[in-house]
Amino acid sequence: MESLTPAQKELYDWLIEYIRSTQHAPSIRQMMKAMNLRSPAPVQSRLERLRNKGYIDWTDGKARTLRILHQPDKGLSIEGAIAAGGLVEPFTEDKTRLDLSDLFAQSDCYVLRVTGDSMIEDFINEGDYAVMRSLSSSSEVKNGDIVAARVSGHGTTLKHFYQEQEQITLKPANQKYEPIKAEAENVEIQGVLVGIWRSVAGNN
Repeated sequence: MESLTPAQKELYDWLIEYIRSTQHAPSIRQMMKAMNLRSPAPVQSRLERLRNKGYIDWTDGKARTLRILHQPDKGLSIEGAIAAGGLVEPFTEDKTRLDLSDLFAQSDCYVLRVTGDSMIEDFINEGDYAVMRSLSSSSEVKNGDIVAARVSGHGTTLKHFYQEQEQITLKPANQKYEPIKAEAENVEIQGVLVGIWRSVAGNN
């Protein structure tokens, strides 16, 4: 595709982010404001250039029908594998991408900061961020799932979930801790673990 001028790229990048986050096209006035322009003419000129170059399109005569024709690759490039022991070749010819944006954009997901060390044998450490999926019903939980559970008399905890009839066992992943056992009526499952986010920036 034909390359973009800085002004065209500025508008194109803004359009991608706006449409991704709102799920609809912006108005000319919104584009003017975003580009710090006082007249619609420069915006319309950039839009025509983007259309002619094949980056966007719209239905003539209909408002807010602008669409992105070629979505840029999202996520981070996966360059290969890296060993924590011996050496491996880190780059490959066939590259894929790791995109977490959909996960973090889901309305039924939320994040909890992990405290304590009861799950360290599952490599969940204090200070990690646990990405949890909310549940519409407790029937969505399977034995072995890692859940956020509120237990009467114990507070909220992150543990492996097991249920046998009306007895629930919440098992840690650290041999120093005993499982928590409670009647099902005293346990509220608040979410199921779908991922762990760990920042190593600034760590020694």
